[in-house]
Amino acid sequence: MNETDVKILKQLQRDGRLTNVELADAVNLSPSPCLRRVKKLESDKVIKGYRAILNREKVGFGMTVFVDVSLDNHKDKATSAFEARVVFFENIISCHEVSGASDYRMEIVVPDLKGYEVVLKQIQQLPHVKDIQSNFAIRTVKSGASIPLEI
Repeated sequence: MNETDVKILKQLQRDGRLTNVELADAVNLSPSPCLRRVKKLESDKVIKGYRAILNREKVGFGMTVFVDVSLDNHKDKATSAFEARVVFFENIISCHEVSGASDYRMEIVVPDLKGYEVVLKQIQQLPHVKDIQSNFAIRTVKSGASIPLEI
């Protein structure tokens, strides 16, 4: 990646709906070379996709819960079995293997406490789950920030 690619990525992180002409103008390129660069960034999987950022509360998901999960063992078979199931939970919007007191940290969105109870019971049934710690978000201070690219 070069300086122009970084400029393109910064612009698209700010507004993924820019037209190619608007993007080209913003990064001082003509439209054809700009489009070629964007297509290359997409084919190289630097740009993974485009999506709308939704207001969670307005679409019925007023509660965010950060859940730390510890497994009963750390063998490949246990982690693979756990991870293979987690990816199918629509309410789990992120899941990271972490270091520290727990093995995984998940971000879960639900309408309310009753909704979380349903998801929690499902998580408890996952293979090799030993311990679950839940942290309820009071309010969001920062979320969905852009990747801090440097030129």
